[in-house]
Amino acid sequence: MRVGPSTWLVAGRWGVLALLSLVFGTLLAVLRLPAAPLLGPLGAAVVLATRGSAVRIPRWAFLGAQGVVGVMIASYLSASIFHEMAASWPVFVAGTFSTLSAAALLGWLLTRSRLLPGNTAIWGSSPGAATVMTLMAESYGADMRLVAFMQYLRVACCAVIAAVIARVAGTPSAPLVVAQTLSWQGTLLALVIALAGSALGTRLRVPAGGLLVPMGIGMAARLGAHLPIEQPHLLLVAAYALVGWGIGMRFTPDVLAYAGRVFPRVLGSILALIAVCGGFALILARLAHVDLLTAYLATSPGGADSVSIIASTTKVDMPFVIAMQVARFFCVLVTGPGLARFLSRRSSGKGQRDVSQEIHGK
Repeated sequence: MRVGPSTWLVAGRWGVLALLSLVFGTLLAVLRLPAAPLLGPLGAAVVLATRGSAVRIPRWAFLGAQGVVGVMIASYLSASIFHEMAASWPVFVAGTFSTLSAAALLGWLLTRSRLLPGNTAIWGSSPGAATVMTLMAESYGADMRLVAFMQYLRVACCAVIAAVIARVAGTPSAPLVVAQTLSWQGTLLALVIALAGSALGTRLRVPAGGLLVPMGIGMAARLGAHLPIEQPHLLLVAAYALVGWGIGMRFTPDVLAYAGRVFPRVLGSILALIAVCGGFALILARLAHVDLLTAYLATSPGGADSVSIIASTTKVDMPFVIAMQVARFFCVLVTGPGLARFLSRRSSGKGQRDVSQEIHGK
């Protein structure tokens, strides 16, 4: 059987993609930025896609990776989180809705400026979980590429500021646990839920069902049936890489150029949101009697997934941080689609169509 030139070309592109992903991911990990296993491959995919060397990511692999991420989010949850919420519900309600209100306001202002097409600014400003918001955005008509650009730029900014606060406050780092002891039953169950759940969500045409349905099943298995859900670190790394490649391969030179033009104003809105949330953190630290870094991470708009990674490597009140982030995450899941439609309705029209034409180089 002879191997044609096109086969070698595709294999070569996959090799370059894997190598660049490893280099970028390692560099981000050395800089201690969260979500490096996702951002490294995403950056590598953008490089190849914008240079005309894109490769096709199989749809089933992209959906399966979403399922693995959904199960990972479900594995964060424990009964203690809900006990924490119930014990201090006024603090959680105030903290959750203050951050959501600030993010919604800034997203609406960006939408009114017609800087971004449709409801992209709303989804890009949503402080849920960066990966989830990016994947959900496409199901509700937003531009996934620009949402990813906004979400992960905010993740990077939040991570840098968290590191600065930890250094100024003298908060020590928690030891990094590398070794894993996993049961084959828990690992197999997690894999089955991820693959079957993503297939079911797609078949039922649930918006972002490849991620949300496995997450829901994982929550029911973990909290309802008390079944173990365990995922090897390498599986999560592979899933993040596939999600990053799937998003990055959608970039074109026109999209990248447009993202560069809107960068200053998007960065300004992100820093404004972080500053507002920082003010909420000062109030929360006094009301909840927690340290400043714990309060900052609890109110941080970086997203539940990335903030969880930061919190796990720093000595803070982890249950409090996760509980606050999870409460806000579920609020965004419930209110996000309706809020995006409501806030972007008055901003639709010719101006938005002009933005879309500019992105596509028309």
